[in-house]
Amino acid sequence: MQLKLSEHARLQAKQRAIPEDVVFLVARAPEQVIATRAGREVRQSRMVFPEREEPYLVRVVVDMLDDHESIVTAYRTSRIEKYWR
Repeated sequence: MQLKLSEHARLQAKQRAIPEDVVFLVARAPEQVIATRAGREVRQSRMVFPEREEPYLVRVVVDMLDDHESIVTAYRTSRIEKYWR
């Protein structure tokens, strides 16, 4: 299914210093997928960013629509234990 990046998600990723290729990587091949409600998932993976040696958790919120999947937003957090299942 086609994966699209919403304009909101593009802006949020840029403001949060997450490259778009990382957003797509996590959305397409996450370490974990958490269903939040019907038609929405949080896809997440642990990653190390250049400015910090310790890993971040990159979380990408995806809506599954009839004809495509839409990335709603993306963010990263150092609080991996809070979100990891």
